[in-house]
Amino acid sequence: MTDDIQKLLDIMAKLRDPEGGCPWDVEQTFKTIAPHTIEEAYEVADAIEQNDMAALKDELGDLLFQVIFYAQMAKEAGEFDFGDIVDGISEKMVRRHPHVFGDASVDDAEAQTAAWEDHKANERGENGGKSALDGVISALPALTRAHKLQKRAARVGFDWNDIGPVIGKVREELAEVEAEISGGDEARLRDETGDLLFCCVNLARKLGIDPETALRDGNTKFERRFRRMEELLASDGKDFRDQPVEEVLDVYWNRAKSEE
Repeated sequence: MTDDIQKLLDIMAKLRDPEGGCPWDVEQTFKTIAPHTIEEAYEVADAIEQNDMAALKDELGDLLFQVIFYAQMAKEAGEFDFGDIVDGISEKMVRRHPHVFGDASVDDAEAQTAAWEDHKANERGENGGKSALDGVISALPALTRAHKLQKRAARVGFDWNDIGPVIGKVREELAEVEAEISGGDEARLRDETGDLLFCCVNLARKLGIDPETALRDGNTKFERRFRRMEELLASDGKDFRDQPVEEVLDVYWNRAKSEE
């Protein structure tokens, strides 16, 4: 295994070599590579969603290569290298799992999750963090970030005890969106729509549902049904754009749904 990693490190070093390396790789910086890393992470998630193990193996390799890329650039800058990354994460995993590597004990996965969050909160405090929301990075997808912000707030008691008030808040925010629709103030409408979406994330959290996963599943379902609806229209010799939307929804969309 060590030889395999070293082989990859050597490949990356050669690609970044100003003399004889790849011009594209040589030109890259931390900022230019970051979007590729995000894309690779999503491709890993998609392979998992599709239950495609061959694709997952391939995408994990691409994601690993992103780490190797950053490590090489940091090494060139004299900041750290791949070994430092491995040492850092190894130390962190041991520190955050005292029930495995030390004398602590936890009763179940839920208790471990709570202990993990406590460890992270203590580390943030040691690093100068003052707010319960410290460390929730702004670059996260909006749904994921909303979920994390709400979980952090809930850990210090800023949360409803049951689902009823959350549903009430969703209805309240929906009513505020409806009230702004006729007002013509785009900024206020956007603001109220954001509040509604934030409350929907909170509802998902209280139901124990990951909102990013739920929306991704919803996207997949919509795409599947829409494509089937197009097929049904085509089989009847109809063009989507020539049909009244009511007929499309009442007949073809419902047919696509009923087939499932």
